[in-house]
Parts: sequence; C-alpha cells; structure tokens
Amino acid sequence: MVVVRGGGIAYADEGLYERDDMGVLWKRIGMSPGKGRPEFGKVHFLRQRRAMRKLLCQVCGGPSDRTGEGTLWLVGEDADGPELWEPGYVTTHPPVCVPCAVTSVGACPHLREVYVALRVRAFAPVGVHGALYCPGEAFPVAYDADGVTFEDWRIGWVLASQLIMEFQEFTVVDLEAEHATYLANGG
Repeated sequence: MVVVRGGGIAYADEGLYERDDMGVLWKRIGMSPGKGRPEFGKVHFLRQRRAMRKLLCQVCGGPSDRTGEGTLWLVGEDADGPELWEPGYVTTHPPVCVPCAVTSVGACPHLREVYVALRVRAFAPVGVHGALYCPGEAFPVAYDADGVTFEDWRIGWVLASQLIMEFQEFTVVDLEAEHATYLANGG
C-alpha cells in the first residue's frame, strides 16, 4: 500500500531495498528466476534496472557487447525521429549483446520495421519512468505515467518502474558488420 510520507510517497511497510541509492521508490515485483514464460513487450522492473546499471544484455542477461567504440544499444520505434541524432537522447531499453541484437531485429515487433544500432561511448542514468502520484492528497492517487529526472521536484512522487539512460556520445553502426566482426573474432 502506497502512503504519503514526508515530501512524497512511500510503502506503508517499506523495506530496506525498495529505494535505490538516489532515494527513489521502486515498484514491487515478484521474483521467480527460471519459472514461467517470457512475456514479450512487458518489462520486468527489477531486471530492467539491473541490466541498465550493470550494462547487461536486455535479452539474455549476460554482458552487453562492449568495444573501444562503446556499448551496443538498439533503438527501435523512434529510430527515425530527429531526437535520435542529437546528444541527450534517452531510453529505457538496456544494451544488448551482438547475438541477441541480431535475433531481436527479426523477432521483436518494435524492431522489425525500423531500428538503429548504436555504439554509445558516454551515457548516464538521468531519471526514472513510473506512476506519478498527486501531491497534497490525504491518500496517494496515481494520475499519470511519465519519465522524471532525478533533479525534478516530482521524483518523490513517482513509483519507479524503469531506469532512464541518456546517451551523450554515440555512433550509428551497421549491425550486420558488427555481427560479422563478432563471428570473425570467434563469437
């Protein structure tokens, strides 16, 4: 149960690990590793956050592909938008390894139409996406879902479900060439 406490929201029975090192409250989710079936298109909040922080592949959970050129990321739905070509592009999608990237562009509905592969050299977590709660109410009421930066006054009023990463320095790469290099190096 979400309650108002101090300058934001909290769980009535909040535990030690329900906030991150920035003090952000995270949505609760069950953990059953190795059980059940994947639910494509649904984000497991804890896995997403862990993959972003540790730069793990969002598909297999192993290390993402990292070279001197940067960490491999795939951008899908807004790959043809003008905001991609400027530093400051943000995403909630974790990086990928080369084999999973190649598989994903054929299997994922969000990548089948259009995608861009990026080698990202400089990036940083800048905020969270989640349910926003109304301040000033006796009982917290969620009114929207949105991204909130760590500096935003609303950060205490969000129940986070995804970490947002900002790309500051990156290069567009050819995924087929990346795959060929991976295979040539014994991948």
